Amino acid sequence: MKKTMTFLLAALLLTVAAMGCAASEMKDSDAIKANGKLVVGITDFEPMDYLDGNGEWIGFDADLARLFAKSLGVQAEFTVIDWDSKTMELDAGNIDCVWNGMTLTDGVKAAMETSKPYCGNAQVIVVKAEKAEGFDAAGATFAVEAGSAGEEIAQGNGWKVVSVQSQADALLEVASGTSDGCVIDRLMANAMTGEGTSYPDLVSIQSLNEEEYGVGFRKGSDLAAQLDTFLDGLYADGTLASLAEKYGIDLLAR
Repeated sequence: MKKTMTFLLAALLLTVAAMGCAASEMKDSDAIKANGKLVVGITDFEPMDYLDGNGEWIGFDADLARLFAKSLGVQAEFTVIDWDSKTMELDAGNIDCVWNGMTLTDGVKAAMETSKPYCGNAQVIVVKAEKAEGFDAAGATFAVEAGSAGEEIAQGNGWKVVSVQSQADALLEVASGTSDGCVIDRLMANAMTGEGTSYPDLVSIQSLNEEEYGVGFRKGSDLAAQLDTFLDGLYADGTLASLAEKYGIDLLAR
């Protein structure tokens, strides 16, 4: 009897282990289809992901994410994340992808499975228009989004930085006079500063680099390759060019 119980217990443990292996080997695309949704990690970042008057997420990336989710037969669900914790959010399974004007730095590519770059960008310095002439970066305090390419560049230059939760917060720091300037994405600066925008008294004064945007998935995910194929189709049929024109985006050649 004891031998029989031992055999049954061993068989049960093997079965549980096999089920665990099968679950761990499930492709991300299959898991998402089973869940019925693609959970997209974002921040408030016009013109990539931002709220319209009805409280719905729109923007170049938001629109693309919905189209990709539809191609998978699921719904896109947007969740605001702490940008500095984006990799942890992915690895913990809280989100399925980071799709928010994400710069493809070496660190990002090492931590995530990324798509091909689809959009060009740069980091720029934004200051109050009255301070633009003769602005001294060496003696200034810069607001930067924690974990962003802007933070990396500002720190690399040895500038004094104040890390905040989002690029929108960085702009607010400058507008309120709490910081002398901020380092943010050119796309956001173009959309949010200058005449006719939310911050008419702020201006971009200097471009610091050239960058490329991509989408990040969990390391080893099959979704990055699927997205590349999907975007190739949108390039070919003109959909991507139409969205780029709508939101003022600089597409990269494919």
